[in-house]
Order: sequence, then structure tokens, then C-alpha cells
Amino acid sequence: MFYIIIGTITLIAFILLLITIYYNKFQFSIIKIEEAENNSDIFLNKKYDLIKRIVPLIRKELKDKTIIKEIDDDFSDLNHFEFNDKLSKIDDEIFKILDDNEKLLKSNKISKIIDEFNDNEDDLVASIKFYNDTVVDFNKLIVSFPSNIIRFIFRYKKKKFYNHEKRQMYEILKEDNKKE
Repeated sequence: MFYIIIGTITLIAFILLLITIYYNKFQFSIIKIEEAENNSDIFLNKKYDLIKRIVPLIRKELKDKTIIKEIDDDFSDLNHFEFNDKLSKIDDEIFKILDDNEKLLKSNKISKIIDEFNDNEDDLVASIKFYNDTVVDFNKLIVSFPSNIIRFIFRYKKKKFYNHEKRQMYEILKEDNKKE
């Protein structure tokens, strides 16, 4: 009887220890994801500010106020994934315009903003990679045993991640398939 009680107490202690360990892993991952989201938001907002600074200069140089109208849209209701996608489309358009109009690159103001933009883009890419890596780790906890039991108890759900690069690759592959 004494060994059954000791065994039961040991088993309960072991289960509580596992719950604590995996709960803490989830909490640590959540903290890292929130930190990564905050960093990404900072770099996305800086990207937005840089775009807001460069678009009027491009419009002025080209004497065309209809260029890059999307920047005048309201972005306040977008989540950070949608915000990133919108800004990426706009910056693609900006760089296409810059490629088509080399005289724009001769402007010191535009060149300076482009340099800031490139530095920010490097930071944003690193921030997104950190976010994606952290979300992958979190999502692995969601589906693997025994942490999926903790996920069920605390109702954790899989997190979305930035998949812009994968979408671009998909579009390239889709275009190649249409050509065949």
C-alpha cells in the first residue's frame, strides 16, 4: 500500500512537472512571437514612413500626381501581414518607376531615402525571419506530443506566419506552368 501511494505521488509530480515545463515553453514562445511582432511592426511603420516621404518626391520630379495612388489609402484596419503585403506591392511599384526613370536616382533626396529604405528592408527581412522561425517552433509545440495536450488544455492555436517569399515562388511556378 505504501509503495502504491509513493508511486501515485511520484506519477502526479512527474505529470505536473511535464505540464509546467511545456506550459513554460509555450509562454516563452508567445513572448518571443510578441517581441518579433513588435519589431516587425516598427520596421513596417518605418517602411511606410519612408514610402510616404519618397512618393511626393517622385510625383514632383515626374510631374504626375497619379503615380502610386495606393499610398493614399487607409492602412489602419490592416493586420501586420496585410500591411506588409500592401507595402511590398507599393515598394515594387516604386522600384519599377525608379528603374524606368533613371533621372530620379540623381536626386540626392531620393537617393538618401532609398539608402534608408534598403537598410530598413534588411532589418525588416531579418525581423520577419525571426518571427517566422519563432512561429514555426510554436506551431511544432502545438502539434507534437506531449505539448499538444497542453495546447488542448490552454486552447492555444497555430499562429500565421509571413509567407510572402513562398507566394512569390508559387506565382513564378504558376506562370511557368501556363507557358507550357
